[in-house]
Amino acid sequence: MKVLVINAGSSSLKFTMYRMSGEQMLAKGMIERIGMEKPQLKYERHDGLKINELVAVGNHDDALRLVCEKLVDPNCGVLRSLADVQAIGHRVVHGGEKCHDSVRVTEAIAENIRECFALAPLHNPPNLGAIEACERVFPGVTNVAVFDTAFHSSMPAESYLFAIPYEYYTKLGIRKYGFHGTSHKYVTYATADFLGKPVYSLRLITCHLGNGCSVAAVNSGNVLDTSMGMTPLMGLVMGTRCGDIDPAVVLHLIKQGMTADEVDAMLNKKSGLLGVAGLGTSDMRDIISAVESGHTRAKQALEMFIHRLVFYIGAYHTLLGGADAVVFTGGIGENSAYIRGRIIPRLNAIGCHLDPEKNQVMGKAAIVSTVDSAVQAIVMPTNEELMIARETVRVIKGN
Repeated sequence: MKVLVINAGSSSLKFTMYRMSGEQMLAKGMIERIGMEKPQLKYERHDGLKINELVAVGNHDDALRLVCEKLVDPNCGVLRSLADVQAIGHRVVHGGEKCHDSVRVTEAIAENIRECFALAPLHNPPNLGAIEACERVFPGVTNVAVFDTAFHSSMPAESYLFAIPYEYYTKLGIRKYGFHGTSHKYVTYATADFLGKPVYSLRLITCHLGNGCSVAAVNSGNVLDTSMGMTPLMGLVMGTRCGDIDPAVVLHLIKQGMTADEVDAMLNKKSGLLGVAGLGTSDMRDIISAVESGHTRAKQALEMFIHRLVFYIGAYHTLLGGADAVVFTGGIGENSAYIRGRIIPRLNAIGCHLDPEKNQVMGKAAIVSTVDSAVQAIVMPTNEELMIARETVRVIKGN
């Protein structure tokens, strides 16, 4: 089966084409700056051929048609015709209360995605737009929605409810949903395979660390709790997001004259590493470089990042009643030996001890803790696109 995976942003369209026998990536890429000046296509074929060019696209329909042209192009394509595409899997950020699993897109599912626009205003509209574009370009081909929130739907009520009047949950759906679920699910199962153990036998603390960051406590393949909340703003210190703060801070800022939109933009886009370090960048590599040069505020930002993460790992270790492993994934988790080297020594109290030599690994699965560690530290590269493709096949086959 050949599956096309689509991840649409407000001005971007990422795509990956898979042959699912052997789970081979045939081609991947993205179109950036859709509807803006100088849109750009990046295209990579499985044999290493790469294309990077400016393109003329005004909307997501144009972008999808251009992707299709590349996929069937006799010089750079990987398909004989678009009829080779047997299913399309879509990343959808928010499934709300109704969508607890990956599912075929129907009119009812599309309406539910639309109802969640208010919960994910930057993501769900383009996610649904890409689905509708695929329905036009690939008539009759099954579209499957794979929700970022779905893996976290196993959380018990004591984890996902907020201690506010209950009717705000029942009437407005205000609760913790969690995000990065596709990544957390992928690394949960990949870690089980790596260790040669059934997933139901493992208690894992999975740490997705990138510009956006989240942690999940996973017991037997089920999420007991996760750090992000009703939106991706809650939890860890992130690239531009503040993570956990006193809710009264928002009220105070509004009383000081800021509008709700201004506070929202500040907390989501101007906070985190960007806001504290004051370097004009949220890139962890720049933060680390500044720390090594003696930059005081960069050091403060980094310490806050580490403190919050260690706090959550310790809490989730207790919640799980102990853990088999702490798993690091995402751009920072997979590639920054420096950050892992700052975090893991803080986990000695739970029996997780750093092996500095093993920790030099980048971008591949590895155990980076000592052999006598009661809790292993594991680097596990994520692959959300492959997870979406797998989920698409699972939904179509009905298992």
